Amino acid sequence: MTNQIKKIAVIGNGSWATALIKIISDSNAPVSIHWALRKEEDVNFINNYGHNPRYLADVRLNFDKVSISCNLAEIVKEADMVLIAVPSAFVHSVLNELDRSAFQNKIILSAVKGVIPETHQIISHYLQETWSVQKENIAAVSGPCHAEEVAMEKLSFLTIASANENTAKQIADLLSCHYILCKTTTDIDGIEYSSVLKNVYAIACGICHGIGYGDNFQAVLVSSAAREIERFLDASHQTHRDVKENAYLGDLLVTAYSQFSRNRTFGNMLGKGYNVKSAQMEMNMIAEGYYATKTMHDINEDVKSDMPILDAVFEIIYKNASTKKTMAALTEKLV
Repeated sequence: MTNQIKKIAVIGNGSWATALIKIISDSNAPVSIHWALRKEEDVNFINNYGHNPRYLADVRLNFDKVSISCNLAEIVKEADMVLIAVPSAFVHSVLNELDRSAFQNKIILSAVKGVIPETHQIISHYLQETWSVQKENIAAVSGPCHAEEVAMEKLSFLTIASANENTAKQIADLLSCHYILCKTTTDIDGIEYSSVLKNVYAIACGICHGIGYGDNFQAVLVSSAAREIERFLDASHQTHRDVKENAYLGDLLVTAYSQFSRNRTFGNMLGKGYNVKSAQMEMNMIAEGYYATKTMHDINEDVKSDMPILDAVFEIIYKNASTKKTMAALTEKLV
């Protein structure tokens, strides 16, 4: 069924968008990729030099499959599938440049690991309610997978989630190549919420590392985070998930421990004494967990799940609480 998707529009210019373009280019799928960028100078640079000047500069683009333009509306209009890889805080403003009918009869693949701040919705819910996209035409891609390892073609696994199994299978075929293996699931809500929460817990791990906690406590923190994800999903959805699967626990582990995790890096800086603004200014990329912490804390006020790690990170980031005192208090709750 993959031949139903011939033209793919990609929205986003960051490392994850670049990595996904590389993956699709390296697959055997007979598709063309049309990359929408905001700045004309970026389009000119990539066309002249063959790589993204800002992220994953070692990735050489395959111009037999990839074309680039600033004409977002035209690229989306001509596409069979739209891949959205924009930080969650900017999705609403970026997509608002389009007509509300722009996504009609198209498959929409979200590579966004966050909640829309303006609406407190995961991307699939936002697409359904704001853009009138049918549920069976929406999918989400999850890790464990860091863009930097994709650039090095290190073996990685992706999970494609969609309420429509055929949609998930089509996209899995598109994203399968010699260094990417894919599996599918119908649990799009669970995958999206887990992808959001793991960024919060990676910040917590970074904070603890920055303060000076060792590997022993990190293991307790991560295993507690996995249970926290499970409690939230159970409290907010009727279907129970096995959070030991790759897209839940695997994605949490790589984000909590990897040197490439920007959320762990952000937390590590907070633990070492940086304030939030200084840490954000020092980083070259956005830590999704910063936004996720606030939105998930707000969402959980209605869900009322027991989430002490989320609460601790919220107090540190948004209430200027002491990292050492807050994490010391958290340890008592994880016993």
